[in-house]
Amino acid sequence: MAQEDQEINYFVRVLNTDLDGTKSVIVALTGIKGVGRHAAQIIAKAAEVPKHELMGKLDEASVDRIREVVNTYADRIPVWMTNRPKDVYTGTPKHILGTDLALINEDDINILKKIRAYRGIRHETGQKVRGQRTKSTGRTGLIVGVKRKTT
Repeated sequence: MAQEDQEINYFVRVLNTDLDGTKSVIVALTGIKGVGRHAAQIIAKAAEVPKHELMGKLDEASVDRIREVVNTYADRIPVWMTNRPKDVYTGTPKHILGTDLALINEDDINILKKIRAYRGIRHETGQKVRGQRTKSTGRTGLIVGVKRKTT
């Protein structure tokens, strides 16, 4: 048992992200932002890696194949599966992964604020953006509840 523990890489670096080597390939790949369970299955199948194998037990050649497939993932999937079907600047479909996802999301919100769109104003004021109820939930501040009328 001690021999097996020494063979495991506890951290596997893919796309500037440390993946947990003690988890299966599918679950570990979901640690990359922009990769869900379905995308992880597609990546594992394209890299010809057993999807239920522990990520840390894979040899370096398999990990390199995974890295290559992750880098070319957007070219392998249909347009409807991308997380950015129409880029604001280029108009082409993209699938953004890793740290770029957070940066681009923040940039999109800043554009909405800059053009004073309704959603941008809601982001600025810290209110709900997607049409949820605000009468009873999402309250901030010290006072929550209704003040009773004193007679």
